Order: sequence, then C-alpha cells, then structure tokens
Amino acid sequence: MLYTEFMKSKFKIFLQEFPIFIYKQANASIFGALLLLIIILSSFLDFSTFPITRYDTLFIIALLIQIILIITKYESLREAKIIFIFHITATIMEIFKTSPEIGSWKYPENSAVFMIFTVPLFVGFLYSAVGSYISRAWKIFKFSFDYFPSIKLVSLLSILIYLNFFTHHFTFDFRYILFLASAVIFWKTRINFTMIKTHRSMPMLIGFSLVALFLYVAENIGTFAKVWVYPSQEVSWHIVPIGKYTSWFLLIIVSFAIVSILHKKSLISPQSIYNRKNKKV
Repeated sequence: MLYTEFMKSKFKIFLQEFPIFIYKQANASIFGALLLLIIILSSFLDFSTFPITRYDTLFIIALLIQIILIITKYESLREAKIIFIFHITATIMEIFKTSPEIGSWKYPENSAVFMIFTVPLFVGFLYSAVGSYISRAWKIFKFSFDYFPSIKLVSLLSILIYLNFFTHHFTFDFRYILFLASAVIFWKTRINFTMIKTHRSMPMLIGFSLVALFLYVAENIGTFAKVWVYPSQEVSWHIVPIGKYTSWFLLIIVSFAIVSILHKKSLISPQSIYNRKNKKV
C-alpha cells in the first residue's frame, strides 16, 4: 500500500515536471532548433532558380537569428562574445577537416560568397548553437555542480581534445584515451538543476552523453539534408557511423569549458562547499 502511494506520488511529480523540463529545454535550444529547421526547409528548395546560393541563404538567416537573440536579450552581448570563441575555433577545425588533403567530410554545394576556403561561413553558427544551448541551459536551469574538477584540469583536457582533432590524422588517435580520461575526471561530478521549485541532480557524464546524443541525431539530419556529407555518403545516404558520437561527446567538453568562463561562480554549489569544509574539520 505504501509502495503504491509512493509510486503514485512520484508519477504525479513526473507529470508536473516533465512538461516544464521540455519547455525549458526548447527555450535553451532555440538557436540550434531554428538552424536545424532552416536546414530541413532548405533541402526542399531548388536553389538553382534562386539569385543566392543555399549556403549564403543559411548564413544570412543564421546571422539574423543571432542578431535577434541579442536584441531581444535571449543572449547577452557578453555571452555572444564568449560563444564566438567557439565559433572561431570550430571554423578553424572545419577548414582543416574539409581541406582536399584531409577530406573528413565535404560541403557538396561548393559555391558561396560567404565562404572561407572549403567552409561556408554559416557552419560556424552550427557550433555557436551548441555553445548557446549550454549557456542558456545554465541560466534557465540554474546549474550548479558538486565535485567539479579543477578548472585547470578541465582546460587542459579541452586543449588536448581540440588538438587531437588535428593530430590524429598524422599520429596516434588519442580519442578513446581522452574519452576515458573524461570519464575519470568527471566521474564524481554531479550537475544540479532547478525544475519548478524542486532541485534535481544527475551525473555530469550522463548530461554530456545526452547532449552528444542529440547532436549526433542532428548531424544525421544535416547529412540527410545534404548540407554536408561524409565520403561514404556521397553516392547514397546512410546513418553517420556511431564512432562520430564519441567526437561529439568530446566536443561538448570543449564547448562546456569555453562557456564556463561566463559562469565560474556556479561551478561549485554552496552545499558542496559546505560539505567540503565539514570534511576538512
């Protein structure tokens, strides 16, 4: 009887909080969701009849969305500046990865005014959307953390992850070692977030995994819409290899490290500080 009442109570709380959770997630991911929507819609249009290319259209719309988000204060100018760091670092990686010598993936409609070498400029906004999501979710859910590792350690991990995206083409691929290192570093870390008034918590690694899964799904949509394709997808589309999921997982850590510059004070929750002080006594 008590167990039945307990489960009813839990289910009632779930019904109350789940719609709020979905709403907050949608609010946090508004930039990425809009970019994904225009990518899907653009796949139904014949741009050969347009005075502007598909990639230039995506760039202009993405830029307008970014400006509107700042004007309406969905994002602050300071947030946009920090996220722009990720925009730049990701674009540099894109130039390297899509170069003829490397050819990790390509942009099949190789024509645009707003383009650097082999990379359409709108691509940087796809990475910015990841940073935007993390930053907005941080505020909306009022993130705080327990047992957050040293900021220097997280920064070093992020630098090594970023460098490995380049160096693995010439030397050993440390991806899975970095994946394991991330698991060790964040093993005890918990992310605390607020629903309506209730405080919830989950392991940080689960949070990274869920966001990476969403990005992996979004990448499959992007390749299906032929905005970019991997060499094996040029003849016929297929699901992006699951190995790319680990790349997104690691890239999330890099993005998180950059966005954390804005939110240093919330990296450790007050309760966590209190507990640590007690343990030292």
